[in-house]
Parts: sequence; structure tokens; C-alpha cells
Amino acid sequence: MPRIYIDNVPFEVKAGKNLLEACLSLGIDLPYFCWHPAMGSIGACRQCAVKVYKDADDTKGRIMMSCMESVKDDLHISVCDPGAKAFRAQVIEWLMTNHPHDCPVCDEGGSCHLQDVTVMTGHDYRRYEFKKRTYTNQYLGPLINHEMNRCIQCYRCVRFYRDYAGGKDLNVFSAHNHVYFGREKDGVLQSPFSGNLAEVCPTGVFTDKTLKEHYTRKWDLTNAPAICQHCSLGCNVIAGERYGQLRSIVNRYNSEVNGYFLCDKGRFGYEFVNSENRITQTLIRHRTAEAVDENTLMNYLPNILIGHTVIGIGSPRASIESNYALMELAGKECFYQGLPDNQVFLQQKIVDILSAGTVHTPSLKEIEQADAVLVLGEDIWNTAPVMALAVRQSVMKTAAAHVQEQVPLPGWHDAALKELAQESKGFLANMCVLPSPLDEIAACQVHGAPDDMARLGFQIAHLLNNTLPAVDKASAPLLHNATMISQQLLLAKHPVIIAGTSAGSEALIRAAYDIAASLQNNEQRTGLAFVLPECNSMGLAMTGASSFEKALAIVEKNPDVTAVILENDLYRNIPADMADTFFSKCRQLVVLDTLHNRTTEKADVLIPIATFAEGDGTFINNEGRAQRSYQVFMSPDKALKEAFKWLFEMKVIRRAISNGHDVHPDEMLAGLERAYPLFKGIADVVPSHAFRIHGSRIPRESQRYSGRTAMQANKAVSEPKPLQDDDSPLSFTMEGYRGMPPAPLIPYFWAPGWNSGQAVNKYQQETGGALKGGDPGIRLFRATGATPAWFQDIPDAFTARQGKWFLLPQYQLFGSGELSIYTKGIAALSPAPKALLSAKDAALLNMTTGDLLSVQTDNRTYQFPLETSDHMQDGIVILTAGLKGMESLSWGTWVNLFK
Repeated sequence: MPRIYIDNVPFEVKAGKNLLEACLSLGIDLPYFCWHPAMGSIGACRQCAVKVYKDADDTKGRIMMSCMESVKDDLHISVCDPGAKAFRAQVIEWLMTNHPHDCPVCDEGGSCHLQDVTVMTGHDYRRYEFKKRTYTNQYLGPLINHEMNRCIQCYRCVRFYRDYAGGKDLNVFSAHNHVYFGREKDGVLQSPFSGNLAEVCPTGVFTDKTLKEHYTRKWDLTNAPAICQHCSLGCNVIAGERYGQLRSIVNRYNSEVNGYFLCDKGRFGYEFVNSENRITQTLIRHRTAEAVDENTLMNYLPNILIGHTVIGIGSPRASIESNYALMELAGKECFYQGLPDNQVFLQQKIVDILSAGTVHTPSLKEIEQADAVLVLGEDIWNTAPVMALAVRQSVMKTAAAHVQEQVPLPGWHDAALKELAQESKGFLANMCVLPSPLDEIAACQVHGAPDDMARLGFQIAHLLNNTLPAVDKASAPLLHNATMISQQLLLAKHPVIIAGTSAGSEALIRAAYDIAASLQNNEQRTGLAFVLPECNSMGLAMTGASSFEKALAIVEKNPDVTAVILENDLYRNIPADMADTFFSKCRQLVVLDTLHNRTTEKADVLIPIATFAEGDGTFINNEGRAQRSYQVFMSPDKALKEAFKWLFEMKVIRRAISNGHDVHPDEMLAGLERAYPLFKGIADVVPSHAFRIHGSRIPRESQRYSGRTAMQANKAVSEPKPLQDDDSPLSFTMEGYRGMPPAPLIPYFWAPGWNSGQAVNKYQQETGGALKGGDPGIRLFRATGATPAWFQDIPDAFTARQGKWFLLPQYQLFGSGELSIYTKGIAALSPAPKALLSAKDAALLNMTTGDLLSVQTDNRTYQFPLETSDHMQDGIVILTAGLKGMESLSWGTWVNLFK
């Protein structure tokens, strides 16, 4: 490791870093604006100046920008040199000449990096007294607010939006000393990662418009570490609460998962917690007064739980503790997934593959480092957007690595690498049913039927491993693509194969496994990643529970069944006729959920439960990483508690168990680990609820938190007793341990002098690296080098049928989420339902774009506006799926169409 001297003090630092990174990693405060650990250096802001000396004898030195200078052995620099300090102070004064002093009203109050740096450089008096340069702000859509007058021209916004995330509709426009960051004209930002502008911007130019509607200063928020609820990737977030409402979601750094960034659905899709559609009262229907208190409910439950068959319908969006509690209530043999046969089968196949240990399943960070990526049949742009962002980084980083082989440039030198790389790209083969925004950076794009993509996958596997069968009657394009892709995968050192369940094809999953296992045989560090539908789909699948059809068979045979449904609107997952039959056959129906829906309308007993923001729970992401989400606030209504607590009490009633305590999540995980070997290690996912540091809890509130008395002043002038959390080491106060807690318990990032999110560098082992003590989460699947169990059943080529069409879903990033749609901004961006056909098929039906297409399936007829596509394969009809109010259909079946 190089040894450098900072103000005559020797330090050993990591090679390949620049001086700014080295200083921050050593805990030395050095101001900066344009540099970002995920985006590298361009040297635009001139704020990170230090003095660099030729050698130990040099007394003059020269001013250099630390972000543009590599560390090297025996380098002497000074951060505290008076000349360097004066230079930094002068730069911040220049930047502040046109910056408005609107801190009291700025949305970035408490989160402003500019404020931190201004204080850090000692600038506290304004000498500039002349007219300021001003700009016109733009409308950028329902999620992001624009205030250009606060801009300091750091270029972070366009570097993230265009270079990192691939957006095209935000740019920098300039004329002499006027530099403008925005769109060519007013309009909605098109990138699904636009919300990150609010965090990468060091001032208040781009801010969260949803937070603006109920504005709260950062230091007045109660915070807790949480897990995003909107897809299977398990992105880490910080949830912020004020006045009993969830006010914001910001990124929570995890170097192995989402890093520094979130997608817009994850960042803005939290308003369901505050929705008017929340279930707030316990109801026992068929009574004169349906709303009841907890005592009345507890007196009623024995009538429907004792002496009757109880079955449980689990949920892919409920915590693993709640699913396990329902399993304990009903018994393993009477616990079902609440998903159709084909979905259960696909997800169980994924669990079997990952638990076999043949192939490693990569984290998002590892996908970023891949040098060749094959996406086989999954539209990750819509079903796993942060994974799509990681894939984009792999393509760009591979291109940069090729440049570095020719020109020895450090990886942080962003501007130089992009200048040399130009339009060069790493290898990405993107195969999905419809075109994707990833296609523009892909070396190979294939669109077609799932079986045809699977055949291409099996041919690739054959070329990688000739003991596997070749595809029979393969077309010339299939053979050409398979040859090109297999050659690129063989050249790669760290290839990644991605597949998923959205196309409903087992053949795609099998083909992806064969490819990855074949590459593993060639001693490459290969990754096989799968995408699932919901935040805990993996956890539910790991239980091995049966499908909904099995539950339906039970109630059709047994008229004395009490069904307990956990956070599962069956009409979103099961065809309506099948769900109706199930409800009509149940003797009693108990539903635990957070929002009113068609399933809760059928409930005989409806129990409100806590959302992720109001309760603790563990979720298992697509790679098998178990992560804990902590409640950020406690509902004053004691009846609103986690589902696993209600279900534990029901178990006590049904089994006549003596219950002398309130169950903790720790106990649920310990029981789960004992019952299911597949969950081994999950009990250690976080410190025990009894964990303390020097006898103190970890405060959810910052030291600057204010207003506890004022918040209750309309009721009493005396300060109320703080809420008590017995389920975690976190407290609902400002008081407690003020050091650095274990990574899973960090409720917010703050350090002296660093109030903004940039404080995360104080919590990292090295800048941009893992959190101190390791990133949160425990991986439950591990590659063991087991012998592959090959799949050799290759499907036939897809063939259109006369008068029938193969039905496939199209999921939307905005709109298909069951919970995120309750955010007004996301609802506004949700597309209208539509049906997609090829132009030839539309002509057969004598229809054109805009006509109403009738789709006959599941004994019902649905109508959708028709849209034709040049990329559609004949014989397939694609319907928008998962939009609010839409029923689930029998995807992957043949249906009738007519005008």
C-alpha cells in the first residue's frame, strides 16, 4: 500500500484512489461538490483544493484539486496549508455570490451539502451586494421540483442522469456565464431514476415534490432503517416520519445491494402508508355494530378457530415472521401461498436451483462488476429497475476497463475514461418479449415468445457444453445469435445470467441455469440472478408451501373451513372465478391487511395490521439475502400491530397455549430456523431486541430533533411519555447511544459537520466501500460447487394457432405496483391499459390501433384498447398487467380474441 504524508503525518492508503477519496477514507474533512463516489471525478467545482509538494524538502508546493490527483508512494500533501484553505474559502464565496440565502424555506433544509461545505470552509459573511443572476424554473413532473436559482454548477445532476442512468431529456445548456441544468422545455422527466437527483444535487435545485406537499425539516423526522416494499431486490431505505405520517423515503447505503441509488417507485411509492384507504378498525361483519375493539375480537375468535379446520393463505409481500406465524397457526400442511400453480412452480424451481449450491447468485454490486451479461426473458427495466441500472453500469465499466488496458488511467478519472471510450460498450445480450430501454446499450437484442428465447438459451448452453443437447430444427438467426453470445460469455471472466418469472416460463429458468452451470465448469466466476415479483416472494417460496389451487380443493371438500388470509388480495393473483369459488366455500374468512381491496370486502373478520413503516419484519430478496426492516413510528392505535403478533395470539387461542408475553421478531426467526433448515442463519440477521450499547438504545431521532412538546400542545402542555419499543434496540427519542451503531441498526447518516447524506462516508470502511462492520443482511444461499443437475427438456418452437392467441402480461414500472399506485405522482405516470398485437394479427381481426379488443379467458370477456407493434410475434397477445382494479388472468394460456 502506498504511504502518503498529510500535513507531515504518515498514512497508508489504498492504491488506485485519488487524494480526495483517501482523505475522506481516513476521516479527514475535505470539502467537495462535483465528485461522487459512484460517478468519479471531473474536477469541475475546484472546491477540494490541497497543496501538493514534490518531496519532503519542498516548502512551496502547488495548489491541486485532490479529486484529480492519484495517490502514490511518498506523496506529501497539506490539507491545512493556509494557501489551500484560502483557495477553498474563495471558491465557496464565488459560488455563493449568486446563490439565494433562502435556507429558511428551502426544501433541502438539514440535507444541504452546500450548507455543510460553507461552514466547513469558514465562509460566514457575504461581501457581494449586487444583483444576482436568476433563472426560470421548469415543471419536471409530479415527483421532482426544480429551483434553478440555487444551482452551483457542479454538474452532478447531468452526470448522474445522462451518463450513469442513461436518461436523455435532462441536459446542461450554457451561454457565457449562464449555465442551465434542465430540459429543453417543461415536461415530465422520463428516467425512472430521476428521484436520485434530489440526493446527488448538493443544494436544493432538485427536490422531492412529494415531501414538499407535507414539508418537514430533516432534523424533525423520526427515522428508521427499512426495506423497500415494491420489488424483489430488497433495496435499503431510510423511512422518515412526522406527526404520525410517513413523510419521506431516502436511500440507505448498502454496498452489496442498492449502493447510493433507488428507483422512483421505491423512493416515492410510500404514500399507501398514509392512504385514506387504510384499514383502521377491526370489523366483525354480520353484526349490528361491525366495528369492535380488541377484547370483543378476542372473545369472538375462539368460535371460528377452535374445533374447525383452519387453513392459512400466505403473502409474498408480508414479512417472513408473519408468514411463519400463519404457518404455525394453521400447521405446515394447511399453509398455502395464495399464488397460482404456475407461479408457485416457477418460484420453487428457482429456490431449488439456488439452494443446490451449484452456481453463485450475485448481488447487485457483483452485477455491476460483470464483464458480460445475458438477460434471458425478463424485462428487468420494469420488474427490477435497480438491477437494470446495475446492468448498465456493467456495460459502461467493461468499456472503461478495455480503455484502461490500452491507456493506464485510474478508474476514478471519469471524464478521461468517457472521452477515450466514446461509444464503446461492454457486452450485453438483452432478450425479452418486447423492446426495452436497455436495448440501446445491448450488443444483441432478441424479442419473441418465451419458448423461442428458451430455445436460444439451450443452444447457447450446448455451445458452452457439448454434452448438452443441441436445439432441434434451429433457425439460422437462432444459431447466429447463440454462437455470438456463447463466444462472448466464454471470453468473460465474470459473466452474469439473469432470468425471472414475469414471462411465466419454466423453460427460461432451466435454460438460464444450464448456461450458468456450463460457464461455471470453465472456471469463471459466473453469477445466476433471478427476479421475482414481490418483496418477500423468495421468502414465501422457501417455505415450500403449496399453491392456491390446493387450498381451493380443500374448501371444496370440507364445508367447515376457516381461512385466514394474510396481506393478499387474491383477485390480483388468482383468476376471479376461482377466487369467488373459494370465498363462497369458506365457512369463515379472516383477513389481515393494510388496505381495503376486493378480498377484504369478502372478510367475515377484518383485522387492520401495521405496514412496514409501523412494524418490524424480515424480508428475503431475490438473491436470498435476509434483511430486517424496522418500524419508523408506532401507531397510537394499539390494535394496529404487526400481523405476526395477531397470528401468534390466534395460535394461543386455537392451541390453548399459556401466553405470558408479547412475541418478538427474534423468537419468530428462531422458530423458523428450527422448522426449516433452508433458513439456517436467519436468526442472526440483526442484533437481538435486547441489544444495547453501554446500556443505551439507538435513537431514531437526531440530536436536533425538536417539537415533541409542541406536537401535543393542543392536548396538554406537559411532555408526553415517549413510546416504548420492546421489539428492537431502537428508541423513539433523541436520547441514547451517539456513536456508530451496527450497520443493520443505523437509522440515519450524520456526523459532525456532515448533516447531508454525504455523511455516509463516515460510516464506510473506505469511501464508496462497505459499511463498517459489514453491510446489513445475511445470505441464505451459498455456492458449494455441487455437481450440476442439467436440464435437457428443450421446448418446441413457438407456433401460432388458428383462431387462438397466447396470452402474456406486460408489467409497468409505474402502475403495476399494488402499493405504489397510492402515490398521486406515480398514479399520474401510470399508463392506460392496452392490448398489444402484431400488425398482421390486427389485420386478421380487421382492427387498427385504438379499436377495442375483446379478450375471452377464464369464462369472462375483457376489453382493452388495441395497439399494434412491429416487434410483436404473430400469435401472441400482450395485456398490461397489475394496474389498479385489474383482475389477474390465466397468463401463459391460449385465449380467444374478437373485435
